[in-house]
Amino acid sequence: MAQPPKPIPPSSRATATDWHAQELLLMHEVMRLVGRSLSPETVLREMLHLMSELLGLNRGRIVLREPESTQASIQHAYGLTAAECQRGQYALGEGITGRVLASGQAAIVQDIDHEPLFLFRSVQRADLPPETVAFIALPITANGQTLGVLACHRLRSRQRHLNDDLALLRVLATLAGQLLQLQQLVSEQTRQLEARNTQLARALQTQAARYGLIGSSPALLQALGELEQVSQASVSVLLLGESGTGKELFARAVHLASGRRDQPFIKVNCAAIPETLFESELFGHEKGAFTGAVAARPGWFEQADGGTLFLDEVGELPLGLQSKLLRTLQEGTLVRLGGRREQRVDVRLVAATHRDLSADVQAGRFRQDLYYRLNVIPIRLPSLRERREDIQALALHFVSRANQAHQRNVNLTPEALQALAQQDWPGNIRELGNFIERLVLLSGHSSVTQAQLLRLLRQSQSGAQADNTPAPALAPARAWPGRPADDAAPAPLVRDYQSTHAHPVAQLQEALQRHHGNQSRAAQSLGLTLRQFAYRLRKAGLR
Repeated sequence: MAQPPKPIPPSSRATATDWHAQELLLMHEVMRLVGRSLSPETVLREMLHLMSELLGLNRGRIVLREPESTQASIQHAYGLTAAECQRGQYALGEGITGRVLASGQAAIVQDIDHEPLFLFRSVQRADLPPETVAFIALPITANGQTLGVLACHRLRSRQRHLNDDLALLRVLATLAGQLLQLQQLVSEQTRQLEARNTQLARALQTQAARYGLIGSSPALLQALGELEQVSQASVSVLLLGESGTGKELFARAVHLASGRRDQPFIKVNCAAIPETLFESELFGHEKGAFTGAVAARPGWFEQADGGTLFLDEVGELPLGLQSKLLRTLQEGTLVRLGGRREQRVDVRLVAATHRDLSADVQAGRFRQDLYYRLNVIPIRLPSLRERREDIQALALHFVSRANQAHQRNVNLTPEALQALAQQDWPGNIRELGNFIERLVLLSGHSSVTQAQLLRLLRQSQSGAQADNTPAPALAPARAWPGRPADDAAPAPLVRDYQSTHAHPVAQLQEALQRHHGNQSRAAQSLGLTLRQFAYRLRKAGLR
């Protein structure tokens, strides 16, 4: 392997080829240092050292601008004492160095004794050689911005062309700019990682480790305390609270805190089951019980035998099925649809609703005896408005989950977290989680500021208001892309429908024929829910 050329003292009468060898040696040594370390402190100081030793460019210094300031100071130097470096302070436009900083243009002073702008600030004239001294200052730039100045003294008596020195110094200034820019990027990434680690550590400190429920607010701890007091009993539990407050997590917590934790936990959303399928879904059916029942199937109660059955939105149960549910809860037995044999089941029921069941009882929409059976242990879940101190911990949890799910690296600044805690979140935890996931996906920055968060929040809120605009009754299906039926505005009664449509019965029949008797698809084509469609069929005397 070829050895690098040996240094040639600048005082010797070097030829042009010798100077070229010295330049190659300097670049070889500098790039070797870059390969070993990207630290500007190490590379830049040695670069200034080699400039002096190999090329006679003495008292080299790198002057850098201070962040968010118009001042600059000597940060790296060779051939200057500590006191001389300390005196090297410059304002933009001040002296030769300040002018290079302000203009981004190189400056060459052939004789510092005849340049009135030369300040002699860091090195006094008496400390310099008595012969003619030149001064060269080049801007250090990155991404079109001037970061600092690379400057040095040069003796006019040297047998080396000035243009050669300038060409080499431009290369070294470019290299210095790249190293300094890289240092800034690494520092910013490190700062963001430290901020994120701090946020995660704070989230871990505030996170309630029990049952996966996050938070430590008094309202949450009170609900958890009530849950643990009744967890070992087998009585029914009724979870009350606004939509999105985490009823499923609480139901699972009831299961995990009980002696049934190793048995099945079955969750059923009553609002998502068509009325005609309720009985089959809950209690199962025998083979041939109805068209399409090609085999016997156990219902949710049988599948939850020995464990816990969670009925979410229990207020949506059809009135006719409530009596059968009450009998199963009281006697611990059930009969499959189309069957004759009673089967015993051991199931603990946890029900949840955001409706006022007592008002439904008064209105005749919910059986009073079933209400009392479910309401043995009512637990009210707090909304996010009542546990604002948990919002930041919840937000950090959702950010971490969204980052893992979507391979992102997004974090929130402390000011952004505070802005989240000041919102009301009418949709509670579900709304917060959906917003955080949208934020992670749409953010073009690794660190989301308060202003960016509030801008996306305003867009989300305006979009939600637009989505809640009532749609015309019986709007075509194409007017409801991706919208769940529950979000639709209540359809008018049949008498209103008849007043605005000439042949409602014919339209209902036509929709059924077009979808081969499938009521769900027929209802969707008319912009109705299944229950609204069935109601119109009954009113029209159709089956």
